[in-house]
Amino acid sequence: MITTSCHCGAVTIEFDDRPEFAVACNCSICRRLGSHWIYSQTSKIRILGETKAYAHGDKNIAFHSCPTCACTTHWSNLNEPETGRMAVNVRLADPEISKSIPLRHFDGADSWTFLD
Repeated sequence: MITTSCHCGAVTIEFDDRPEFAVACNCSICRRLGSHWIYSQTSKIRILGETKAYAHGDKNIAFHSCPTCACTTHWSNLNEPETGRMAVNVRLADPEISKSIPLRHFDGADSWTFLD
């Protein structure tokens, strides 16, 4: 189990899976957020606390942030909210946990492929 939380502690996420790697994406929003995403099925992720959502462009996913401290906590799949994949910002976990997960770089800005 990986547990993450926003800076103020109002939002906590329990990630009940072991990711092979985290993803640093360079798309227009991810590069601004500086998030490192770990992915799993929605059923393996538990969100505790209220978040504020933001969807842009084709509105397939919504980025969620704490309404108090503004940390981006996760993104959710708007097309399959109950059964689809979600991503959790592992940079909000204890640093020992986040650095133990290999990081891959993804070109979400152009080629839509991994860069490694």
